[in-house]
Amino acid sequence: MVFVKKSVFLLLSLCLFTALIAAELPLKIGFLYVGPVGDEGWSYAHDLGRLSLEARFGDRVETVYRESVPEGAETGATVEELILEGCKVIFGTSFGFSDALYDYSLRYPEVHFFQCSGIKAGHNLSTYFGRIYEPSFLAGLAAGSMTRSGKIGYVAPVETPEVIRIANGFALGVRAINPEARVYLRWTGSWYDPDLEESAAAALINRKCDVIAQQTDSSAPAMLSEQRDVWAIGYNSDMSQAAPTKMLTSSVWDWGIYYTETIERVLDGTYRHVAFWEGMDSGLVGLTPLSDRIPEETRKLVQDYERRMLSGDFHPFRGPLYDQGNQLRIEAGRVMTDEELLSMSWFVDNVVTSAP
Repeated sequence: MVFVKKSVFLLLSLCLFTALIAAELPLKIGFLYVGPVGDEGWSYAHDLGRLSLEARFGDRVETVYRESVPEGAETGATVEELILEGCKVIFGTSFGFSDALYDYSLRYPEVHFFQCSGIKAGHNLSTYFGRIYEPSFLAGLAAGSMTRSGKIGYVAPVETPEVIRIANGFALGVRAINPEARVYLRWTGSWYDPDLEESAAAALINRKCDVIAQQTDSSAPAMLSEQRDVWAIGYNSDMSQAAPTKMLTSSVWDWGIYYTETIERVLDGTYRHVAFWEGMDSGLVGLTPLSDRIPEETRKLVQDYERRMLSGDFHPFRGPLYDQGNQLRIEAGRVMTDEELLSMSWFVDNVVTSAP
């Protein structure tokens, strides 16, 4: 009974906040970034989304951010700092912020919390992400068509279900066009560390990988690809400037779509906390234009797969799918559920991994 009363109180507190928010403008919104806003990747893409809020709503909102925020126990101090500054909405843009945001959502029921790629939710805490494995599959098609060695390098950050799922999407694209090719994945252990990313890319190139893809946040792997004359696949934002002659394409985010839609509903008092996980049809994720060095046959294949994904006729994670030990994980004809995708902990059979 006490729990029920407390839940009702928290719900009424949040409803009161949303009802009064029009009288409390500008709405102050805080962002937590795991890297610097100038990383050219993940945090940069989120910051473009933040700027889209200012452009869309003008003086109805005020946005602030903290960059290079540590993940884990140290995150809480930054969250509290934003709350004490008057932030009524907080977006945490990295998986490692999840515990802190969940804890503070319980302590501050009048604040809206949003956790990117997280798994914890509550009455005032939502999770949000995108199905970027869709454009990553398409990028895999491009990579698989351009390799001559049959070895494609993949610079990966931290071993989480998110990273494994996206890498697998890419690898399945490679396999769809080039069944004999292999994706050699090398961990950096960090979301953003240009030196480690460059070192990982160099090790892969030395292993005869002639295409370098990445899921890390800086453009260091792309820049090295340009220097070493191998093809590059970007991630997070359009990285063509980092490898002007070698960039094949990039899987990218448009976070402004989610942020503007969400804040519009917060401002008018209609937002209700739900999980958000949309794909290419929403515009949240996509693929940059393909390099003109990619064969026309491949370009048409990429377009066909994209059309089929958007229509629902194709899903990258439809079985049969085997893991690295040749164990059948997903039966023929069955599509992985969202729950399976969100907790993915194994790699498909054409991925070769090094130790994290």
